[in-house]
Amino acid sequence: MLPKFDPTDQKACLSLLEDVTTNVKQIQDSVLEAILSRNARTEYLSGFLNGQVDKQSFKKNLPVVTYEDIRPYIDRIANGEPSDLICDRPISVLLTSSGTSGGVPKLIPLTTEELEQRISFASLYRPLLYKDQSQISPHAISTCSDTTQSMYCQLLCGLLQRDNVGRLGAPFASSFLKVIKFLEDHWPEFCSNIRTGRLSDWITDPQCVSGIGKFLTAPDPELASLIEQECSKTSWEAIVKRLWPNAKCIESIVTGTMAQYIPLLEFYSGGLPVISTFYGSSECFIGLNLNPLSKPSDVSYTIIPCMAYFEFLEVGKDYQETGQDPAEKPVVVDLVDVKIGHDYEPVVTTFAGLYRYRLGDVLRVTGFYNNAPQFHFAGRQKVVLSIDMDKTYEEDLLKAVTNAKLLLEPHDLMLMDFSSRVDSSSFPGHYVLYWELGSKVKDTKLELDPNVLEECCFTIEESLDAVYRKGRKNDKNIGPLEIKVVKPGAFDELMNLFLSRGSSVSQYKTPRSVTNEEAVKILESNVVSEFLSRKTPSWELHELYSSR
Repeated sequence: MLPKFDPTDQKACLSLLEDVTTNVKQIQDSVLEAILSRNARTEYLSGFLNGQVDKQSFKKNLPVVTYEDIRPYIDRIANGEPSDLICDRPISVLLTSSGTSGGVPKLIPLTTEELEQRISFASLYRPLLYKDQSQISPHAISTCSDTTQSMYCQLLCGLLQRDNVGRLGAPFASSFLKVIKFLEDHWPEFCSNIRTGRLSDWITDPQCVSGIGKFLTAPDPELASLIEQECSKTSWEAIVKRLWPNAKCIESIVTGTMAQYIPLLEFYSGGLPVISTFYGSSECFIGLNLNPLSKPSDVSYTIIPCMAYFEFLEVGKDYQETGQDPAEKPVVVDLVDVKIGHDYEPVVTTFAGLYRYRLGDVLRVTGFYNNAPQFHFAGRQKVVLSIDMDKTYEEDLLKAVTNAKLLLEPHDLMLMDFSSRVDSSSFPGHYVLYWELGSKVKDTKLELDPNVLEECCFTIEESLDAVYRKGRKNDKNIGPLEIKVVKPGAFDELMNLFLSRGSSVSQYKTPRSVTNEEAVKILESNVVSEFLSRKTPSWELHELYSSR
């Protein structure tokens, strides 16, 4: 674990970073010893180790697992059984993570101690980047349980103190764009509040009302007119710089699937630097970006070895495990043994009760800071589409398309081939599926009924997992799914593109998702008609917690 330090002391933070990134092996060995010694008597560990707590026994006897392997233990804790099934300390929080391939969100155990470690992790980073760590929005507003009221009041605080705002941010790029969209929808109301000095009647949460009352103290028609002038312009390009002229950067994660939003961030921000501060997951906070002003595409994260015990599963460039024989155990290496240029999936062992747990990300080693490896986020295992927290795997997409194409059969239509991509050119982004259709009747001109194709869009959305449908219906951070019908032969052109780049004709498979610019251009140039889902898929809260 991170030793205690003064988060306001920049020199202390730098010294600690130098220490933990230099003594990586010793720290990792100590972390593993502490985790095993502390949790040796838990039901999970005792079943594999029988009281042995040495590193050799751990690696020999404990399997590398996924969430589905440990789900029974987590479910038992969620249903009221003691934490000592997996951890010697009380589990204080079960974080809801993004879903498994079946779309059922994972419940990730955390102790109070580990939560405090995550706060320390963030504190370690901020003094290295910001001289002033003050927050414009009062803590009471940012922790309000009503997210809409909280977002409104945080933005209103920012507008009232526009000259004091040095940075803006949100956890993910998609979250930041959601805030911009909210601002776009509500700016006349903000101007009214500022012009009259009165808060909107629908803001009723006591925390928000109390927090904003410290700043909205009197009418300010001059500020209201300035905001109105900027927001009413035809283009919202550089709106962030225009509303907050002293902002120096945007702090948000733009690596991995979030990279697709960089052009939109640059459009709205007017070219402000976008800083991806850290890499982590619900299961574990892992690495810091020690070069914050690097381009988003060049960001590498330095592993902080105190946060957990880290191992790495070697994967090939196609994100498949490298083991030649499926019966053989996958190759797992320690943190200090990773090699530059190789791809790995992180396997974490945490103080809160996860042991040799696969995270599902693919990381590429780019170098070392002292003795700590640095990684670039390369992708997710087998995810083909992702906009926000949703992760649609190829298997899930195939099932959804299979359900939808049943609607074609009564009309003598066949789905000849398909691919997909995420369109993030506008916000919110949405899934696009390219369909090549054929007729069961030879030489018959295709007659496409818009109602049928729109229903196909909806059927696919209904077939996708609860995380996707929640994003569509509840969070509204995913737009309506779109089907673009392409000319016959479009996928032959696509195949020829990949064959011209060295793919084997005998091994070629139509990619179920495309990101390559030339591939997208081929498909787009062959589009003959477009259809959008006209209905919103169903979603209920209980789906997040129901088993598959």
